Formats: sequence, structure tokens, C-alpha cells
Amino acid sequence: MERSRKICIVPHCFLNANSKVEGPCRYKAILKPLVYALIERDYGIIQLPCPELTFYGMRRWGHVRNQFDNPYFRKHCREILEPIILQIKEYEANDYEIKHIIGVNGSPSCGIDVSCGSNSWKGEISQIENLEDLKKDITYDNKPGIYMQEFMQLLKEDGIEINFIGINEKDIDKYDFDKIL
Repeated sequence: MERSRKICIVPHCFLNANSKVEGPCRYKAILKPLVYALIERDYGIIQLPCPELTFYGMRRWGHVRNQFDNPYFRKHCREILEPIILQIKEYEANDYEIKHIIGVNGSPSCGIDVSCGSNSWKGEISQIENLEDLKKDITYDNKPGIYMQEFMQLLKEDGIEINFIGINEKDIDKYDFDKIL
């Protein structure tokens, strides 16, 4: 049987929701509509490492883009992306096509078109008098999360062009995968 020779790169949490920050989740384990769409279209799938899990572990709080926008987290992102870049180069050198890189819109690290941010999201949480006011300060800005920003930059440095797709997991049923994949 002939291989499809096409590959899609997906965020870690779309194949393993257990890696997400503790709390309610929109799916139990796998973002099935997206994964089923990839399977139906004969994509091979590369799962990205989760930068938040590999930096902070499971017992982490939710963060915003501003907290990740520092040289330490950016360096970590580049380090865990290095093997992915090498895989991309190897596949492309052998006539495979990395068709898409999918991200999690709204995520401070994996957002493509949108990421959450806040200038107030810092400090000792026990000293915050009103968490509701702090949550109201969160904005959704039209810029990639830090991890995806570093991924885009690494690809650019190597002269590699791949289509990035931002998926909002809240609206997964609204996506027409025939048009975007």
C-alpha cells in the first residue's frame, strides 16, 4: 500500500487532554473531531511536546502569555522544539510533506491567531484580594502564544514554510475540516 506522505503536527493536549492545567476540560482524553478528521484524510500525526507540562509539571496554575514571555521559557521552547525541527527536515528531505501545524487558539503558549494575556497576572496568589477582578483583566490578543511564536521563528531561520492553523477547542464543531485540512 502506498503511503500518504502527508503529515500534520498537533499540540500535545489535542492527543492527551491529561496534560492540560487541572480543572474542567472540554474533552476527556483526545480532541476526537480533529483527530478523526486527520485519520479520515490519511494524515500521519506528530505530537508536539507540551511546553507548560515540561517546564512546570502537572501541579501548575494557569498562566497568561505575559508570564511566558521571558528568556527562560523561550529557551525551553526552543530546546523541546529542536527534535521536531529535525524530524521536519528529515521528512521533507525524503519527499514527505508536513502540511499543517495546528495550535490551540487562546492558549498563552500554543495559540496561533489568539493568545490570552494580562499585565496584572503575577505575584503571590494568596495576596490577591479579588480573583474575579484579576480574571477580568485577561485579554485575548491577536498574536501567537510564546511556544508557537518560537516555533514559527525556528522554521523561518531554517527557511521552512508550513501552514499554521489555529483551532479554538470551544468551537470545534464549527470547523469545516474539508476546507482547512
